[in-house]
Amino acid sequence: MGVYKYIKEFWANKSSEIFQRIMKERTIEWRRQPAVVRIERPTNLWSARSLGWKPKQGIILVRVRVRKGGQRKPRPRSGRKTRSLGIIGHTVGKSLQWIAEERAARKYPNCEVLNSYWVGEDGQYKYFEVILVERDSPVIKRDSQLSWISRPVHKGRVFRGLTSAGKKSRGLRNKGKGAEKIRPSRRAAIKRKAKKKK
Repeated sequence: MGVYKYIKEFWANKSSEIFQRIMKERTIEWRRQPAVVRIERPTNLWSARSLGWKPKQGIILVRVRVRKGGQRKPRPRSGRKTRSLGIIGHTVGKSLQWIAEERAARKYPNCEVLNSYWVGEDGQYKYFEVILVERDSPVIKRDSQLSWISRPVHKGRVFRGLTSAGKKSRGLRNKGKGAEKIRPSRRAAIKRKAKKKK
């Protein structure tokens, strides 16, 4: 077996004692670091390689920490029924992975998000590694596999839900019957329905 097969097996068996112990040590260390940290090498080499990471100039790897759960709303001071407080139950219509990608893109405005993958979690946070590509790098523009990301049409792709995590959150992995109201987007489907009623 090659080294990538061993790496894949290690990450597949998340319930193993070795994986749990290593993950605990890593998350303790990661918690002390800033929320968005640039790293030199991927934690999960197999995932990074399969999603387009290469050890070359113009490709940046960033680890992002995102808090788990829904939004926390401030408790109203007065003038509410208990059921109308509206403190809990506010969930964002995005996955935590998509949020992590957006945060990485804001930190590095000259880069575009290529992809991302899960690397760990603890009781409070989830950790994702985001692959960023420098748009205007001449090395990237010469690369036959990555030059497409330099085109103006792909600018800000993560904020438009065009990454893999974004498409999954938008429901675009579903096809056929039952998926009519999500293409090209939910907003477009609502507008289309309103237009038909007129």
